[in-house]
Amino acid sequence: MATAETPESAIPVRDVAARLRSIIGELPQLWVEGEITKVNVHRTSFNVYLTLRDPDADMVLDVRCQLGLWMGLNPPLAEGARVVMRLKPSYYEKAGRITWTANAVQAVGVGEQLARLEALKQRLRSEGLFDNARKRPLPFLPRRIGLITGARSDAQADFIKVTRHRWPAVRIVVRNTMVQGPSAPREVIAALQAFDADPEVDVVVITRGGGSMEDVVLPFSDEALVRAVAEATTPVVTAIGHEQDVPLVDFAADFRASTPSNAAEHVVPDVEAEQHGVADARQRLRRSLARWIGQEQSRLDAIRSRPAMGDPRSLVEGRLDEVAALRDRARRCLHHQLDRAHDEIGHQRARARSLSPLATLQRGYSVLQDDAGHVLTSVGRVQAGQAVAVRVADGRVHATATSTEPLTEPHTAPLTAPVPPEETDGRA
Repeated sequence: MATAETPESAIPVRDVAARLRSIIGELPQLWVEGEITKVNVHRTSFNVYLTLRDPDADMVLDVRCQLGLWMGLNPPLAEGARVVMRLKPSYYEKAGRITWTANAVQAVGVGEQLARLEALKQRLRSEGLFDNARKRPLPFLPRRIGLITGARSDAQADFIKVTRHRWPAVRIVVRNTMVQGPSAPREVIAALQAFDADPEVDVVVITRGGGSMEDVVLPFSDEALVRAVAEATTPVVTAIGHEQDVPLVDFAADFRASTPSNAAEHVVPDVEAEQHGVADARQRLRRSLARWIGQEQSRLDAIRSRPAMGDPRSLVEGRLDEVAALRDRARRCLHHQLDRAHDEIGHQRARARSLSPLATLQRGYSVLQDDAGHVLTSVGRVQAGQAVAVRVADGRVHATATSTEPLTEPHTAPLTAPVPPEETDGRA
């Protein structure tokens, strides 16, 4: 094919189409896995036209299969079935469209589907989508519940019935979607996102009844749906199928219920049980308050029954004698201390007086002084005719020495003191 880089070198469409048909026709056959949707049987042309969808991405391939090959499959395939097909691409020139021709078709078995789900489960778990730390607690009393379920389904009826019975005032908004088949995940995701964007919806419930594994587990194990549930800011409760049915969306939900009725029991409280609980709490509060008042009344009665509370003056009167005794004791102790102090003062005074020179003079002794006031202790310092003063107890006697007479034994001769008059007759 010549290059066409300028308008003057443009080539016709037929040449481009022919070249594309040649290139695409040289491509090898491929085994492709996907989910069958939009099956259209043309018996006149002996062909079956269908769409092979990637369940984890919004991508499709248009596939043509011979009617004989399609009808010979055992068991027959239906929309939503997982298959692997050996496809050969071809280019349809008149429509300008690539088509894929199926030369072989194999249904993916249940065991293989479960293995693929287990691999997806492990991958999502490693990303943290199933961690308990990210799960949100359910509100105690939701203002509005968003319910996603199939139209006119038993699951919807059971959930609404049990919810209304437990809490009649609850508000439920229902969005009916497909709950099986290839379109179920997309519709459930759209409903979930609408509820999650509504600030008045406090909790979202996704529920459906039982069924086969292909109808229950596979649609609700869609990776996009699991991620949407994990990313929702509103708490999500799932109740899919029966107890033994565990789709991957249950692991990402904030709470998994076994049945629609069980979901209702966990989403709203039981009004009768709450009323009984309130009544029981009020009774316990009354009993506790009455018991406390009774204890305080008993303590008050015990205090009032004491003699001091009957006649407060008895406390004072009972202490009068004690106060009087203590006062007498204090007086006696004080008098005793005063007497001892008085005696001590007398002793000290007597001792002071006994050491005073005046006391010596009072006993009859005298002190001889010269005219200058010097004490004369020796006759050698006194001259005949010398004026002297004799100091006695009550004054001085001025005299003149006529003569002196030294003692022959001044240090051994006893000195005889005159006896005071009070010491001789005992009178003053």
